[in-house]
Amino acid sequence: MNYSAEPTGQHSTRQRLVFFLVVGAMAAAVHWLVVVGLVSQLGLKPLLANIIGWQVAFVASFSGHYLLTFRDQSAPLGRSALRFFGVSALGFSINESAYAVTLALGWRYDWALLLVLMAVAVMTYFLSRRWAFLRS
Repeated sequence: MNYSAEPTGQHSTRQRLVFFLVVGAMAAAVHWLVVVGLVSQLGLKPLLANIIGWQVAFVASFSGHYLLTFRDQSAPLGRSALRFFGVSALGFSINESAYAVTLALGWRYDWALLLVLMAVAVMTYFLSRRWAFLRS
């Protein structure tokens, strides 16, 4: 017997949150490592490196969320990709703005980015769950 509140084949809220955290942590790690590598190894400015880091992490994030976190919602790939890009771009605009402020305040670029990435993740989860990956 299935005693969960979710229909069979559906992720529970707890499962979805765990998947989101795992995929999100992986994407954030990719983003952070790309930025730190570009700044420390190539001398790029942190705000420019952040743009590149976001682009690389977007691919990892979308793939993981589409194939794992929200797979049970059966949303069409193309529509989900466009919607998630919108969610991600909104999150990135907040990310880049907050990152610029923290850098202007003299914070270390690597620690500032870590804080900003964590803050934007919460918004990304709710917009992804309630809009980007919905079937209808």
